[in-house]
Amino acid sequence: MKTLSTRIRILLLASTFYFFGCGSEQESTGIQQTVTASKGTIAYSPLTLSNPFFKVIGDHIKAEARKHGYDTLMLDPNEDVKTQSDQIDDFISKQVSAIILVPCNRLSIGPAVQEANKAGIPVFTVDAQCAAEGVEIVSHVGTDNFQGGALAGEAMIEILGKTGGKVLILDHKTANSCVLRVQGFKKIVDAHNASNPAAKIEVVSELPSGANRTDSYKATADTLQAHEDLAAIFAINDPAALGAYTAVQEKSLENSIKIIGFDGQKEGKVAIKEGKIYADPIQFPDQMGVQIVQYIIAHLAGEEVEETVLIPTSLYKKADAEKDPELQ
Repeated sequence: MKTLSTRIRILLLASTFYFFGCGSEQESTGIQQTVTASKGTIAYSPLTLSNPFFKVIGDHIKAEARKHGYDTLMLDPNEDVKTQSDQIDDFISKQVSAIILVPCNRLSIGPAVQEANKAGIPVFTVDAQCAAEGVEIVSHVGTDNFQGGALAGEAMIEILGKTGGKVLILDHKTANSCVLRVQGFKKIVDAHNASNPAAKIEVVSELPSGANRTDSYKATADTLQAHEDLAAIFAINDPAALGAYTAVQEKSLENSIKIIGFDGQKEGKVAIKEGKIYADPIQFPDQMGVQIVQYIIAHLAGEEVEETVLIPTSLYKKADAEKDPELQ
């Protein structure tokens, strides 16, 4: 009868023979390999990862890239165009397969994009377009921001159409997407004013939001000092809308000043449900992340892809929030 220690030695010898014997066979035949080599890396530099919207895009870029055998390199420029330019230089040195940008500045990012072009690395944009001259952007996938701004204008008319009133716009002119939102908003409001002069919706101030709560709070607080009779605010995203709400609440004006945001982030949807924000034209960042990667894969395979794809927004109000499964 074998002792326990003898049995263990036999098992160890058998295991050693199995792993070394089978290992040499796998190397010679190339079968049963457990590690799959990456096809390359897709790099992503958004406006900022502190905004959950861009994190959702990034998460879906990463998941879709993995399906096609690509790694993802995601860096946060924190809204600084110099940092983003340095990140592009890093992507070039790493010889990534493709670059996805949400430009921190639609014009100033141009020289860095040109360097990527010279290096033969295809550049794509998502959410916000690059407006610099002399750059090559293979494809852009984003929201139809002009259409979304028009929906915001229609929501403003729902609020003020019968009486008119003073409005503050919290903009963000360094982002092309936000410029388009304001343009769409103004087009609808201007058309209303032309046909309803007695109920004019007057934009009394248009201030930089920084696309964040802090700057938007300060801009709103300053405006309220000059216009205590302000009737409504259009903010270019949810963080800006929530910053504006804090300033309005401090003045105990939350029942008289209505706020329209943009995006449809969860925090924005919650604020709509709670009555802090009147409505949002909502975007679909999950679709953006998936579709931009699909376009990259097609381009790398030598296929033609569309230069611009715009995804329409949908107006989201309190009734939508109350039946939204995400908020249950």
